[in-house]
Amino acid sequence: MTSNGEHGPSAGGLVVAKGSFAAMGGAERDLMRNLPAFARRFSVSVATLHPVPELESLCSELGIPLISPDEAWEMPTDTLSTVLDSGNDTAAKAWQGCSGLAAVLATSDAVHLVSGDGSLALLEHVPDSIAVHLHLLEPHRGLHENVLHREIDGSPKRSLGLTSALLSRARRRDIEAIRGLTDRPCSAISGNSSYTAARIGEVYGVEAGVLLPSVVSDEFPAKAGSDEPTESQDIVAPYSVSVGRASWVKGTWETISMLAGSGVSLAHVGGGAPEDLVRLTQHAESCGVGLWIAPRLSSPEMASLIRGARAVVSMAHGEPFGLTPVEAFSVGTPALMVNEGGFRDSVIDGVNGRLLSRSDYGAWHLSLEQAADSGTRMSWAEAGRARIAEMDLSPDTHCHRLESILDCL
Repeated sequence: MTSNGEHGPSAGGLVVAKGSFAAMGGAERDLMRNLPAFARRFSVSVATLHPVPELESLCSELGIPLISPDEAWEMPTDTLSTVLDSGNDTAAKAWQGCSGLAAVLATSDAVHLVSGDGSLALLEHVPDSIAVHLHLLEPHRGLHENVLHREIDGSPKRSLGLTSALLSRARRRDIEAIRGLTDRPCSAISGNSSYTAARIGEVYGVEAGVLLPSVVSDEFPAKAGSDEPTESQDIVAPYSVSVGRASWVKGTWETISMLAGSGVSLAHVGGGAPEDLVRLTQHAESCGVGLWIAPRLSSPEMASLIRGARAVVSMAHGEPFGLTPVEAFSVGTPALMVNEGGFRDSVIDGVNGRLLSRSDYGAWHLSLEQAADSGTRMSWAEAGRARIAEMDLSPDTHCHRLESILDCL
C-alpha cells in the first residue's frame, strides 16, 4: 500500500470506515487521532454515513477523500425500528447511495471498519476480494447486555425479559453478521482491549485479536500549552471529572452517589439527554454534590479541566478500554476507576492510579484524599506516562499494528 502523499485517491489503498461520527465520543476521537498516521503510510479514503465538521476539516487538511451520502444518515431509535432492526437495513441503503464508494472499494486493497451504528451494513457492499479488518470496540451492548435498557438511575426502562425477547431478531442478525465476516477469505477482528477481545469470544464465539487505541501527548500534554485556557471553570473546587454521555452504563448516577460526603464536586463531560441531565442535577442536589455539566469542549479545554481536577473518576459498567485514564495519565491527574472492564489494561492499582470496588464508597473517598497529595500525584503521573510508553499507544504504533494485521491477510 502507498501513502496519500505519494498517490492520488484512485491508487490502491485503505478505506477507513465508520457508520457515524455524530456522537464524537472516544471512538470517533481515537479514529481521527490515528488518521494522520494512516495517511502517511497508506493511500487512505474515509467513508461514513454521518460526517461531522471536525472530520471534514481533518480530511481536507490531510488531503484524504471523504465519502458520505448527500444527506447524513441517522440511526432510527423508535421502538418498532429497534425491534425490526431496520436501522441496519436503512444503513445498507445509505451506503449504497454514497457516490464514489463502489469505485473506491474496487481500487482498494483493504477496509478498516470501526464498529458502531451503521458500520456493519457496509459489509454488504465490500467485494470478497478485499481484505476486511473490523475494529470491534465492543459487542453490541444493546443486544447482548441490559445496561443500555436502564434509566439513568439504573431502573429498567421496561421489562428486561420482554426487551430481550423483542430484540431476538436483531440479536440473531448481529451474531450472523460477525460470524459471517469470519467466513470471508481475508478478514480479521480486533477488540480494543484484552477485555473486549474476551467478550467478543463469549458473545460471538469467534477469535479476536487486540488493536489498542492511541493517545497523543500534544493533545493532553504534561504541561499546559499556550492554547490551553487558564480561566477557572464555573465549578466548586476541589472537583473530579467524569467523561461520557450521562447514562447508567457510564456510571454517572453512581458517581454522584459515591461523591456524597466527600467534599468533592463533579465536572461531567459528555452531555446527555435533557431529561437525564435534569434528573442528574436533582440527584446531585439531594446528595449535596456540586455538579457542573460541561459544554462541548475542545482538546485544550478538556486538558485544562482535567489538569485542575483532584482526580478523573469512572464507575462505568464494562468499559471496553477507556481512554479517560490514559488521557489523565498524560496530563498528570490521578485516575480512579472502577475495577472492571478495560480499565484493568491501563491502570495498575496503587502504582499509576486506583482500581476500586463499585460498592466500597469508603475506599473511593480515601482514594480522593490520596489523590490530593502532591507526592502521590507526581508518582502516579510518572508511572502513568511510563504505562503509556510501555503499551506504546502512539498513533504511529497503532498504524504499524494495523499494517501487520492487514499483511497477515
